[in-house]
Amino acid sequence: MRTRVRGWRWRRNPLRRRSDVVEAWTTLVVALLLFVGAPLAGAVTGWWAHDQAGAAAAAERADRHRTRVVVVGATPERAPAVQGGREHSFRVNVRWTDPVTGPHTTEARVPAGTRHGETVDVWFDARNRPVGPPPGRTQIWQHTVTMGVCGAGGAVAVILLGNAVVRRVAIGRRLTEWEREWARTEPQWTRRQAGGP
Repeated sequence: MRTRVRGWRWRRNPLRRRSDVVEAWTTLVVALLLFVGAPLAGAVTGWWAHDQAGAAAAAERADRHRTRVVVVGATPERAPAVQGGREHSFRVNVRWTDPVTGPHTTEARVPAGTRHGETVDVWFDARNRPVGPPPGRTQIWQHTVTMGVCGAGGAVAVILLGNAVVRRVAIGRRLTEWEREWARTEPQWTRRQAGGP
């Protein structure tokens, strides 16, 4: 009948080696790091990413402004093909009048289906170049969650890699200790066998 002795690496016994103790402690530390350290690393990374994305969005909001423009260029007859689930849009000439600098005409991206003469909202930077809208709350939270998951995943990868290295070293030490013990024990066994009936 085969029995399994649980926790033998934690108790004193003649079979336990120093490498067994190191491996037992490593397993405990790895479990603690996986269940506490990795989620904490993900939370800290997400928190940092949220602050950075919020600051960048605020800077973009301060630099960009939304302006009502009139489409003056020729618009395509049919909508462009969808790529990657993004909203249809196309570039066309638009005109608007700034109260300080007067009328402007430039090429900007407008939603598909916009016709000549229609008014749409377009975002411009401080130099009146057409740009995309600043990130909203949803985009900031998507960035936060993505970075948090990447931070936790990176921590898990580092922990598991460290565990693999420690286990490899421990197994190498254990094999060396076993060879040393066998070199000491083997001559006694062979003498018994040679001197037996």
